Amino acid sequence: MSRVTVICVHDNGDPRRTAGPFLDSPMVDRVVLLAAGKPATSPQRVDWVATDQPAGGAALRRAFDLARTDYVLLVEPEVEVRLGQWALERLTDVADQTAAGIVFADYWISRNGTSVERPTIDYQMGSIRDDFTFGPLRLISTAAARRAFAAHGPIADVTWSARYDLRLKVATDHAVVRLPEFAYTMIEAKDAKAHSHFAYVDPRNAAVQKELEQVATQHLRRIGAWLEPKFEPLPPAKLRFDVEASVVIPVRNRERTIVEAVNSALSQEASFPFNVIVVDNHSTDGTTQILHEIAAREPRLVHMVPQRLDLGIGGCWNEGVFSPRCGRYAVQLDSDDIYSGPDTLERIVAEFRRGPYAMVIGSYRIVDFELHELPPGLIDHREWTRENGRNNALRINGLGAPRAFLTELLRETPFPNVSYGEDYAVALRFSRRYEIGRMYEPVYLCRRWEDNTDAALPIAKVNQYNTYKDRLRTIEILARQRLNAAK
Repeated sequence: MSRVTVICVHDNGDPRRTAGPFLDSPMVDRVVLLAAGKPATSPQRVDWVATDQPAGGAALRRAFDLARTDYVLLVEPEVEVRLGQWALERLTDVADQTAAGIVFADYWISRNGTSVERPTIDYQMGSIRDDFTFGPLRLISTAAARRAFAAHGPIADVTWSARYDLRLKVATDHAVVRLPEFAYTMIEAKDAKAHSHFAYVDPRNAAVQKELEQVATQHLRRIGAWLEPKFEPLPPAKLRFDVEASVVIPVRNRERTIVEAVNSALSQEASFPFNVIVVDNHSTDGTTQILHEIAAREPRLVHMVPQRLDLGIGGCWNEGVFSPRCGRYAVQLDSDDIYSGPDTLERIVAEFRRGPYAMVIGSYRIVDFELHELPPGLIDHREWTRENGRNNALRINGLGAPRAFLTELLRETPFPNVSYGEDYAVALRFSRRYEIGRMYEPVYLCRRWEDNTDAALPIAKVNQYNTYKDRLRTIEILARQRLNAAK
């Protein structure tokens, strides 16, 4: 029985190439193609939606109106897919059994004639980022979608983010179920381009990002997790500090870069006393000896080697922050990065005082190992606004650098002992109650090189990291819902 309507984008060429792989399945009733125009000849059981905005709300609404089946299979643009054995039968059966609003699955990628597994990850309440990887195919319950439209409004009048709006509306009241089976194969195009790690902060994408922010904000309002721009005052200071600021550098095995990082910190010209705390996580190369030699001639360098052997980057941060030698403000510097000038620390502390803020986040330039600028260059996170920054923070994957914290507050809410997302966790929690200061001029140089902790990660590690950050968002959404309910 034909139970599925397929919706996909057709750019040009023979429509049978786009629609054919789906029309061959007895599960498919018809294929709806979103295209700039309809060709002179068209395969049977193919409907057309003429549009010059295939990612827009109007086109997707019209496509859904043509669906007369139990399910809609939404296909990502510009992909070629080969369905696996009984793929649609399996997906619809899981949807039937679970009453899910959306079902998606693991898949294969065919690359130069070789098939590579592409597992996905489970969808959580906190999986509200717009770049969540469902894969090229997701099955949507037509009834669930129409219930969502009735309860939360139709697909929004947007230009780029209709699928995102649809997903969030359906997920508000319906389960999103991952099937951990390899249900189909995506044929990778020969000219396929990798997704940029910094695409969401590229100025060329500003209009798209603003629209995505609006969609995410409406979702947070729907689920009671949106926070208005009213902030709690900081708790009164109770502690005394020997120095006003500490640059904190967690490090393990960075003999190629640690000298530049430490010298960058020590060369800061500030109107207040400061020190540099390097938490050396049991390096096995020459890093420890290098730090020992610098500390012997520079009293402002605090070289710490933790007793514990189970520390991630967050745990190393805690060692530095809880040290009695830590200053009033704890300022981040990664062991392979440097500050952009000798006034970075002075400017960060001035921003803290101007607030007052619980945390200050600066802007940075992306450079290579020799400090030559790489595109997109300046990363200033101007998507963060005082009015909505802490809400939009739940949609995006990063908040900027350098990150600096009020030490007294940080000691009440330590970093999680992980090596990815530890700063994001603290920033979300701080922003729930307190205002975060932003600096939009570059004060930091972020090196991209082969030893970056996020360079060329295998898919298992990418999935692990994304699952963790989605969990942080889930925790934060639940906390914000409770906060709003108590008002």
